[in-house]
Amino acid sequence: MFIYTYACHEDEAALCELELQVLFGEKPKQGVVRSQYGLSVDRSPFVKRRIAVMLEANSMEELIVMLPSIELGGKTFKVVYTQGDEAFTFDEQRLLERAAGAVIHGKADMRKAEQLFGLMKLYGRWYFGPLEENGAVWLRHQNKPQNYSTALPTRAARAIVNLAAGQAAEQLKLIDPCCGMGTVLIEGMSMGIDIEGLDINPLAVRGARVNLAHFGYPDRVRLGDMRLLEGHYDAAIVDMPYNLCSVLPESEQLVMLESVRRWAKRAVIVTTDPMMRQLELASWKSIKTTTLSKASFTRYISVVE
Repeated sequence: MFIYTYACHEDEAALCELELQVLFGEKPKQGVVRSQYGLSVDRSPFVKRRIAVMLEANSMEELIVMLPSIELGGKTFKVVYTQGDEAFTFDEQRLLERAAGAVIHGKADMRKAEQLFGLMKLYGRWYFGPLEENGAVWLRHQNKPQNYSTALPTRAARAIVNLAAGQAAEQLKLIDPCCGMGTVLIEGMSMGIDIEGLDINPLAVRGARVNLAHFGYPDRVRLGDMRLLEGHYDAAIVDMPYNLCSVLPESEQLVMLESVRRWAKRAVIVTTDPMMRQLELASWKSIKTTTLSKASFTRYISVVE
């Protein structure tokens, strides 16, 4: 079993909940997700830590009896308490860490340990196992050489890629047919996902190529009209074009949605207004919907098949 902890801003709470539900198959609660699936700790921008449970007990005393069985293979270690559903003070957490570390056979290193272990009390039981911290890869991607003022926030883009790809991301072929400056492409590629981009605007294609090269990712972008696209994709991520003054007419939106339906089995559609009617007219069935808000600006996110 794996235990993941997560955190998000209230503006992103709905997106966070949906993304974690898609990735882990269950609704997250109280900042914790338990799963039998060993998803990379870096996949979600909201996940903070992952504990791969190797020991569990009904009490701390019972767990301490079990800890000497751990084999470190000569590595230094550190025990890190992770808050579960029962609050412990800072001092109490340090005491728990020391109690666990004192019975493990090996050398503790509080600064540069070779092996981190997580300790947690959750739903009345104690859990212990190797701990991994999220490296926040997406944070580095915020500083792109080229950008649009209306582009998706980097963290949201990473979550939306996960909505499209789900658990089986490495087996899928994805496309962003309105890729703009490549925000979605960069997040997808950083997760090892097979994703390519298309845009009808030559300036956007040029900017996306600059951004991809800046972060060391391959040029998977081409100039083209999504309405003329051929081929087959497992999923598409479509941030419908708009500017600060207007959005596309409904007739043009419908043509775009129909074209995506032709070559993608699944899609995540991002819009500035609800468009359930257009999705239905384009023969898409809504699976899940959520919103992403910032100040008075709201994005509507629809996962469709």
